[in-house]
Amino acid sequence: MRFIYPAIFRKTENGRYHGFFPDLAECEAEGDTLEEAVDNANEAAANWITVELEDDGPLPSISDKEDMHLQEGDVVRNIAVTIRLTDGWDE
Repeated sequence: MRFIYPAIFRKTENGRYHGFFPDLAECEAEGDTLEEAVDNANEAAANWITVELEDDGPLPSISDKEDMHLQEGDVVRNIAVTIRLTDGWDE
């Protein structure tokens, strides 16, 4: 199953990038470069979504970019996560 959530990346005072998901509570990532932060955000989102699915919790709705409170310099990337669901499947 594929999930796509937007993440917002901001350059920090020390030159690193901090990313967070407006829709995934406390799901954050950092990196020395934007590319590294995006890669780390992908992993963080995969972990966050996996835990929610294991707990049978509903996944949050997906925000539109127009509804986000962005600051100057923010970069928005859609993070796609593919999770293989195996419970209940005969393989």
